[in-house]
Amino acid sequence: MAAAAIKNHLIPNALRSDEAKEEQREKREQQQNNSHLRPNNTQQYPYADEQRYSQQPRGSSPQQQNHGKTSRKRDLEGDREEEKARIANMADQWYSKGPMEVEEVMMDPKDKAVGHSSSSLRCEDFELLKTLGTGTFARVWLARLSRPHKEDEDKVFALKILRKVDVIRLKQVEHVRNERSVLAAVAGHPFITTMIASFQDRDSLYMLLDYCPGGEVFSYLRRARRFNEPTSQFYAAEIVLILEFLHEKEGVAYRDLKPENILIDADGHLKLVDFGFAKRIYNRETYTLCGTPEYLAPEVIRNTGHGCAVDWWAFGILVYEFLVGQPPFWDQNPMKIYEQIVEGKVRYPSAMSPSARDLISKLCTVDTSKRLGNISGGAGAVKAHPWFKDIDWDSLYHRRDQGPIVPHLRGPADTRNFDEYDAEPEGRDPYTEELRGKWDDAFKDF
Repeated sequence: MAAAAIKNHLIPNALRSDEAKEEQREKREQQQNNSHLRPNNTQQYPYADEQRYSQQPRGSSPQQQNHGKTSRKRDLEGDREEEKARIANMADQWYSKGPMEVEEVMMDPKDKAVGHSSSSLRCEDFELLKTLGTGTFARVWLARLSRPHKEDEDKVFALKILRKVDVIRLKQVEHVRNERSVLAAVAGHPFITTMIASFQDRDSLYMLLDYCPGGEVFSYLRRARRFNEPTSQFYAAEIVLILEFLHEKEGVAYRDLKPENILIDADGHLKLVDFGFAKRIYNRETYTLCGTPEYLAPEVIRNTGHGCAVDWWAFGILVYEFLVGQPPFWDQNPMKIYEQIVEGKVRYPSAMSPSARDLISKLCTVDTSKRLGNISGGAGAVKAHPWFKDIDWDSLYHRRDQGPIVPHLRGPADTRNFDEYDAEPEGRDPYTEELRGKWDDAFKDF
């Protein structure tokens, strides 16, 4: 496809339309020049102070109102304490239980101990310890329960806080709703971040997630320059299990697979995070242009409609980057990257094993009808590929073996594997009554 034609497809649907993302991209390119690797493009997450409000009971005398307020306050405080106790217990019981079977993960969120919407939790129920990541409309904090019991002091979580006004301004309402819905559905999968609960207040949306102290896979890849083949196979296999579940059990296309969105937990296993672009599409096609340039599939660039096959293309790019240290398609000019992707010619280092080369070539096939993972057999065909011949898939799913990269941690709240971030700027736009009237219904199920 000619550069002009590609540009005509891309410009109306800019991938990084806001200034902050453009600055991130420029920083990414500058780091690429210095290190010959793609820079860390962490796209995580802004915080707003909670503004509490109460609802008066209607049709009662002042005395009844005061009594109602006291009773209601007592009930709410009781609910909050119960919810906080449940969350504290979960750190002991839920994660020590081990991975859930696929059938358990697929239970309705309301029937699981995690993934539900909570009307009793508030931001003030948590102590915000340190920023783990920031983005244009959200901030992720390391958090623990405020005023915890002594036995709960070491139990920490990742609290993702999204400002409603910024979500609306950046036209991310649908993406945020999709993210919460998908995370609720997949909560409990061994290699996907677990959303313990979600809640909201007047100004912000909150997602309480499990904390992965190992940090991003990309950070380890950048330091190591490349992964050896056994490490690449182990982590690639865990990604296959994730995609198999998302595609074949939930009908979800993830659409933003890259090393920056994969964290390492305390045991050296992967956790896929940031489901902002995830969407339930089943066998349909969608046309939203989203993702990261180096990982975009040709059909996304051509804007001809895409489905879950885009994740298998991105998986091929990911395996290549694991083994080589950088993606196969790169240029200072993003338009040049898109031209390379549409052309679909991958250059392989001579040191790459024949089976790895064969796997990547079958995944990075421009024709989706011939792309491994999207053809007959689905993820099963990927798992049967010779490159994965030494993988025990059942043992892997149940995390019986320790991961190849186990982070050295001082304790459960260790944050050494995460970057330092500036404090949130002051003077944020308010979530006005006018915006509330127009948008609160969109957030009612959060």
